[in-house]
Amino acid sequence: MTDKTLPFDHARIRELIAEFPTPFHIYDEQAIRANARGLQSAFDWCDDFTEYFAVKATPNPRILQILKEEGCGGDCSSLAELMLCQHVGISGEQIMFTANNTPASEYQAARHLGAVINLDDITHIDYLDEHVGLPEVLSFRYNPGPLRDGNAIIGSPEEAKYGFTREQLFDGYRTIRERGVKRFGLHTMVVSNELNPDFFVETAEMVFELAVEIAEQLDIRLEFVNLGGGIGIPYRPEQKPVDLQRISSGIKAAYDETIRPAGLDPIAICMEHGRMITGPCGYLVTEAIHKKHIYKSYVGVDACMANLMRPAMYGAYHHITVLGKEQAPADTVVDVVGSLCENNDKFAIDRSLPVIDSGDILVIHDAGAHGHSMGFQYNGKLRSAELLLKQDGSVEQIRRAETLDDYFATLDEPKLGKGL
Repeated sequence: MTDKTLPFDHARIRELIAEFPTPFHIYDEQAIRANARGLQSAFDWCDDFTEYFAVKATPNPRILQILKEEGCGGDCSSLAELMLCQHVGISGEQIMFTANNTPASEYQAARHLGAVINLDDITHIDYLDEHVGLPEVLSFRYNPGPLRDGNAIIGSPEEAKYGFTREQLFDGYRTIRERGVKRFGLHTMVVSNELNPDFFVETAEMVFELAVEIAEQLDIRLEFVNLGGGIGIPYRPEQKPVDLQRISSGIKAAYDETIRPAGLDPIAICMEHGRMITGPCGYLVTEAIHKKHIYKSYVGVDACMANLMRPAMYGAYHHITVLGKEQAPADTVVDVVGSLCENNDKFAIDRSLPVIDSGDILVIHDAGAHGHSMGFQYNGKLRSAELLLKQDGSVEQIRRAETLDDYFATLDEPKLGKGL
């Protein structure tokens, strides 16, 4: 049976379950640190490189603290994400605030923290100016439209809700320069979970060429370019991680060929990865509680898509290990399902796995990004605990599981839920 490795074994998980009932998410601190270091090491040729970790991927202050220690900033898109960064000491221009359909109060908070504001639409220039005032530094998100193909998560750029058109981009820079903005940035991101390294090099080539055109046509020199995130991870066992060195070498070659001859060196390079940093380092641990045989065979677990909705939302593959049966033949075909009143509440469809018995522990891999963070409370489901497997082998609870008191806390019915 082809499988993925785990940073823990069956006995260790059984110990944890005695204290932290399933389901729960657990993250590998050592692997998170290694991924952050690997990305930054790949771009050590760039004197001013910043990874703004995409907070939405794993919005837990303990995770953000780890990444701050590794030199990462924070990529935010909401007030809560700004507050998480502030809580762990990420502030000022170590925050990139990229949002869309953003209320004035959130722009005000970003401005208060000194974050770099990255506007998503040309109309937001007037909106920001009216409600907050234009800051000294401002960036725009570029949508290249039909020049590029997208992928299933973001979609084709011309169908996506994000960013400025090319014409709007040039008009926008003229406008903000006339209104006193002194420092300028450019951002783009048109795919998510992409495994082809050449795509990221081509994106950098496009952005660098655009930087030269902006300089030539508008006499505006960009201080930084944000190449976005989107580097994918090998969700399937047969897939391989993206070659970061290949991406870096290609981007450096594009920089040397385009930016240096134009006299625009140095331009800072930023990225905003989330998935590739924490995705492979997180696991959803769940117990098999039921088996069902009708027109198909099902294994019911105590997690549901409220704990990990990617399979239901995108049809995404997440590998599953049955602890204690890693060497057993995968000779049964089942759907692994949760308990929501939705037929797409499935972690796996027609998956070949060992024979699973009630009480077996399943580990769902690559749940460290866009897993717990996309949780919800449909059917009254409660969001699970988050645990951190620390570098010394100990385990720290970094978010407790929700309770029924939490679920009912926002209702104006103080006795509801008591005595259950």
